[in-house]
Amino acid sequence: MTDAITRKVNLDFLTSPQLKVLLGEYNNHIKYIQDRLDINISQRQHDITLSGDLTAIERAENIINKLADEAQTAKHISPEELHLIIQSSVSRAKEAEDEAERTLEQPDEYNPVSLRTRKGKIIPRGGNQQRYVKRILTSDVSFGVGPAGTGKTYLAVACAVDMLERNEIERILLVRPAVEAGEKLGFLPGDLSQKIDPYLRPLYDALYEMLGFEKVGKMIERQIIEVAPLAYMRGRTLNNSFVILDEAQNTTPEQMKMFLTRLGFGSRAVITGDITQVDLPRGHKSGLAQALQILGKIDEIHITKFDSKDVVRHQLVQKIVEAYDVFDEEQESIKEARKQARIAEQDRRMVEAAASANNAPKA
Repeated sequence: MTDAITRKVNLDFLTSPQLKVLLGEYNNHIKYIQDRLDINISQRQHDITLSGDLTAIERAENIINKLADEAQTAKHISPEELHLIIQSSVSRAKEAEDEAERTLEQPDEYNPVSLRTRKGKIIPRGGNQQRYVKRILTSDVSFGVGPAGTGKTYLAVACAVDMLERNEIERILLVRPAVEAGEKLGFLPGDLSQKIDPYLRPLYDALYEMLGFEKVGKMIERQIIEVAPLAYMRGRTLNNSFVILDEAQNTTPEQMKMFLTRLGFGSRAVITGDITQVDLPRGHKSGLAQALQILGKIDEIHITKFDSKDVVRHQLVQKIVEAYDVFDEEQESIKEARKQARIAEQDRRMVEAAASANNAPKA
């Protein structure tokens, strides 16, 4: 390694059992960090020595400090947790070096933020999730756009619960367009809440995890938490509320405009969706896609875009998303090639027709 530097991290504040948690079994955590960042790490008692490139050393220090924080409260750090800590600190690792550098240049925006719920603390993973949460907490309108498994909906609900617990808002509204994903479910029995329940299940699951079944039930009865299909939002003005519009890719442009103009004093809205999974009938434009084009230049509206590298579900989900992205790009290339071929064929026929007209005998 060229221009290598050496730094020492002292962990005297950790007990011996805590140090073992940080290091991992047979020092596997340290070995994993060493391989990921391409640096040399040696450990002697409570001192850890790092040697390598300056940027990598700074990242390693950050990772070790986070591991030390975890080791003081946890009895075990799993390989999955270590992977997420490294992913968060490195900000998309080596393959996104440019974005990592932008992250380091803007430390204020990437100061770690956490959310508190009755069931415990929630810590966003990765620079994109951190940025997304901070934007939700500091702006009135935020968009979270990207593939499944990136935490868009879960973190939006966590922000809503955190703000409700701190009395910054008076109620939470969960809104979703009632569009089926390619299946016709037919007539659904029950009242309005029961009819819309299947569409809002991901939001309910997050609420149950953060507040518990009994607490959520009581809040729904007192209308502190309200569920509503998007079509029922027209004519309302929402004050002192946290409104989450989930699956926004299935809104029409008219519905999206209607929703965005419902916002009242002391309220904020979070719109989440994946523009690659639109379930609207063929020929209908997505309100989310249009909104991103129209509102992108408004400084007070923040748009956070996630991609496959932000997926925090099973590791295969990331590969599945990437495979579909490659397939979609290939299909777009094929469509464009066919379009150009049709245009070329039309031009050829027009030239032939003009030539035939010029060569035809005059009367």
